[in-house]
Amino acid sequence: MGLRRETVEHPFGTIKARMGATHFLMKRFHNVKTEMSLAVLAYNLTRVINIIGIQPLIAAIREFVCLPWTPTPGR
Repeated sequence: MGLRRETVEHPFGTIKARMGATHFLMKRFHNVKTEMSLAVLAYNLTRVINIIGIQPLIAAIREFVCLPWTPTPGR
């Protein structure tokens, strides 16, 4: 249980510190969910940049965006 506590709490502690660690700015579940999603997205982007760097991330995004669009069957 100790290992789980350490690995799970670090991201939430970092996100809380970046958000100001007080409370959510929005009210209503949908708005709070959106606010938390943006905070998690920012955390994950920061982690990716720290792990692989900015240039490989930009190259991966360009490769993803430049892929030809293929329609899904039946639509």
